[in-house]
Amino acid sequence: MIISYHGHSVVKIKTNTHTILIDPFINGNGQTDLDAEEVTADAILLTHGHNDHVGDTVEIAKKCDALVIAPFELAEYIETQGVKVHAMGLGGARDFEFGRVKFTHAFHSSSYTTEGGQSIYTGMPAGVLFTAEGKTIYHAGDTALFGDMKLIGDRNNIDVAFLPIGDNFTMGPEDAAYATELIKPKVVVPIHYDTFPPIKQDPHYFKELVTTAEVQILHAGDCVQLPRD
Repeated sequence: MIISYHGHSVVKIKTNTHTILIDPFINGNGQTDLDAEEVTADAILLTHGHNDHVGDTVEIAKKCDALVIAPFELAEYIETQGVKVHAMGLGGARDFEFGRVKFTHAFHSSSYTTEGGQSIYTGMPAGVLFTAEGKTIYHAGDTALFGDMKLIGDRNNIDVAFLPIGDNFTMGPEDAAYATELIKPKVVVPIHYDTFPPIKQDPHYFKELVTTAEVQILHAGDCVQLPRD
């Protein structure tokens, strides 16, 4: 398995047989190395409906005939755009041919703003647990710190966690470091920072705060160094 980071909250997972994208915000993302016209995927996982997470989902899914997996209301909206979807609810899990997907709680807002300025409610936001080839990846989306992260850590053997550190809209470095203690991943990667002025952060400060996991600070296009079993 190859897991790579592509700026903001964009994560790509390549298994032996499939490519999975999480929150593919590419156009308008000054931090990414990806080209929306060239990127391919078999499946797209969405944590919530904000434009900087839905991003180029519809265009990529149409081009690649990719399946979009998202929280129920967001999946319903994406389906109206002519894309095949699979809707899920928080706490629900499902085995797909490319791996197992489970949506967890996340605490923040979730809506999509159309080009015409209309705000569409896209249901409850989520984190994503993705398991394939013996590895479990946790993508926390835009969440605030919450106590039930301990349950996520206690009930899952998480190899890599992607946690927001940007503050203002999400956890900041201090809360994300505490979240790392609760989740207990082997590796943690800071995301959702520096893309816009309100979320400017120093990831090395976050690294200094974390004592319970290996922190890997990645630039766009870098791959996670997976922990050895």
